[in-house]
Amino acid sequence: MDALPIDRRITLPARDLSWTAVRASGAGGQNVNKVASKVELRFDLAGTTVLDGAVKVRLARLAKGRLDADGRIVIVRQRHRDQARNIEDAREALAELVRAALVRPKKRRPTRPTRASKERRLEAKKARGATKRSRRAPIKDD
Repeated sequence: MDALPIDRRITLPARDLSWTAVRASGAGGQNVNKVASKVELRFDLAGTTVLDGAVKVRLARLAKGRLDADGRIVIVRQRHRDQARNIEDAREALAELVRAALVRPKKRRPTRPTRASKERRLEAKKARGATKRSRRAPIKDD
């Protein structure tokens, strides 16, 4: 298997990738019992040296349902009827996952409501209360 280019700077080496082919489930006609078109692509997340620690953590979080016990990301594809297209589909899915993990999330800056927004909120509450009060039946004194 060839190395997988992610962007201009990062390429996942072939030694970190492995794949196996198995028989796909579902319809396939006469080919279904002869051709192993379903592909399982594995990426050694724990053992790779290409990605730094923060990216590995984000990638593990993004792929939490796809991690196996050995720390490898497993991507299964059987959308197409031939093996080569399923391999390319799985490689592209892995590349998209890694690209998403490369994006560093923005740090949240806590903000406070302005005085005007607080006043608008309180005025809206008063108006709503007045509307509800006006709907009540008047209290009769005996």
